[in-house]
Amino acid sequence: MASAAVNSAIEKLANIQLNELSTSSSPNLQKNLSILSPQQIELGKMLLELGQVHLFEHWPDPGLDDDDKKALLDQVLVLNSSYPGGLSSYIKTAKELLADSKAGKNPFDGFTPSVPSGEILTFGDDNFIQYEEMGVKQAQNAAFVLVAGGLGERLGYNGIKVALPMETTTGTCFLQHYIESILSLSEASFKQAPGECRKDVPLVIMTSDDTHERTLQLLEAHNYFGMKPTQVKLLKQEKVACLADNDARLALDPNNKYRIQTKPHGHGDVHALLYSSGLLKEWKDTGLRWVVFFQDTNGLLFKAIPAALGVSATKEYHVNSLAVPRKAKEAIGGITKLTHTDGREMVINVEYNQLDPLLRATGHPDGDVNCETGYSPYPGNINQLILELGPYIDELSKTGGAIKEFVNPKYKDSTKTEFKSSTRLECMMQDYPKTLSPSARVGFTVTDTWLAYAPVKNNPEDAAKVPKGNPYHSATSGEMAIYRANSMILKEAGVKVDDPVTQVFNGQEVEVWSRIVWKPKWAVTFNDVKSKVSGNNSVSQKSTLVIKGRDICIEDLELDGALIVDSVDDAEVKVGGSVCNKGWSVERIDKDSTELPEEVRIRGFKIIKTEQVQQFYDEPGKFTLKP
Repeated sequence: MASAAVNSAIEKLANIQLNELSTSSSPNLQKNLSILSPQQIELGKMLLELGQVHLFEHWPDPGLDDDDKKALLDQVLVLNSSYPGGLSSYIKTAKELLADSKAGKNPFDGFTPSVPSGEILTFGDDNFIQYEEMGVKQAQNAAFVLVAGGLGERLGYNGIKVALPMETTTGTCFLQHYIESILSLSEASFKQAPGECRKDVPLVIMTSDDTHERTLQLLEAHNYFGMKPTQVKLLKQEKVACLADNDARLALDPNNKYRIQTKPHGHGDVHALLYSSGLLKEWKDTGLRWVVFFQDTNGLLFKAIPAALGVSATKEYHVNSLAVPRKAKEAIGGITKLTHTDGREMVINVEYNQLDPLLRATGHPDGDVNCETGYSPYPGNINQLILELGPYIDELSKTGGAIKEFVNPKYKDSTKTEFKSSTRLECMMQDYPKTLSPSARVGFTVTDTWLAYAPVKNNPEDAAKVPKGNPYHSATSGEMAIYRANSMILKEAGVKVDDPVTQVFNGQEVEVWSRIVWKPKWAVTFNDVKSKVSGNNSVSQKSTLVIKGRDICIEDLELDGALIVDSVDDAEVKVGGSVCNKGWSVERIDKDSTELPEEVRIRGFKIIKTEQVQQFYDEPGKFTLKP
């Protein structure tokens, strides 16, 4: 027994000597070994091996700031475990990318661009309708992933972006609209496959430290907007360490010498989070086939998803990027096929400021120019992806979900030896195809911009500076785009909708269409709209039409004012006749008026509700509304 105790003491002494030896490059760490756990000592040794001795330069003797010292190593544990390959992989990649950046190396050297293959859709034609119907069939086999790590500060809104009202006629927020769209799509999908066992379509929301709690609160306060809590999973993205210099030395927080400065890594983290969560395998085991990725403030997106899903299924795409027509040199990335001299091929998003010089350098003297369609042959990437689950899992099992990163240091001067402020590695969700083999089927689906893309990402001041003719991408333009899309869909279905008027709000000139809004359950596809509209219908420009129920049919309606119709699911309502009242108007406001809430101020207008016909059918049965 005594000999075991002796052996244990010898082993302990040997470990102490080993630890002292391996930490000799940092006397400060060495003299603090006694206060650290074995795991913390290992992390300290790892940092020294990675050239991070500076992290311990200010450490005082044991007994001073001991909790802070341990907190630093606890933070290192999180940074190490949340990054594929750990900190050693992060620092190795950082050194390579920082050396390339300093040398001015072009990431596209050796690559020749060409136009990739994809499907260009025209809203409302037979082809579009067929793809939509096929997409609805596929929806019950899809999982949805919302990338929502951002706050609305850039918009002039202090909440989380998904809580922002998508439009102010009904006040529906983005997250509510997204969830109701997924539920309606899934409902329509099951109706088409009556024999199938009903599945709850999963929704994953990637959050960050900034948005996690508030996203959870928003869901809980509204009973998950109709989803079961078990259907929704929140995956929190961790930040990554900042880099102080070209040697990839980790930057300490300027306000706390015992904390490494961190910043967001980018939405590319979603792939590693999904992989490590085990959800992908669960989905595959329950028979899912597709993963649909979308971003946090595009109110039109679900109008394009059914058709895009149909394209994925028909073309058997492993990766399908949703895209919109893009004018040459427009400030939106172009989806491009790149072929390297060594035989590598990829279809990826190339940022607009890189695409033009790349084309010029590879035998296209005019660079990025419009073709006979009036648009660039390189469609505009809108950061919505549909991936086939099987090949996605196969790829992630090779990469662990790591996405090709980039670094964007801001140098102090042309010597590129010092940074103005710390930098970090970043990655983007849409760069996933960079590691795929040439045999992967990667394509795109283009739908009209008016139908699919109206992101809300700029504050009023920045939007007002956008050159005339370019999209504002503000809360003002985002809301007006919803009215425009719904008006144009009804026009395509045969309704006479008045032309819009042009008005200026918050310094932005926008088209104001009739304020037409419907819940996703009223119509998931264009065919749904056509089946619920018949006869001679007209809507004046000053009108507001809100449809909230599932089985509401419009027949011979003449609307000049505001009409709001709601019904329970088993009520069939026919709406027609002449509705004329003072209606709801769009009134300009002062964006600096502190009496109004931020979500109104950032639009530059508010809806004044003067008079309306409003009817709610709360019992099953057949009804007619004909004022």
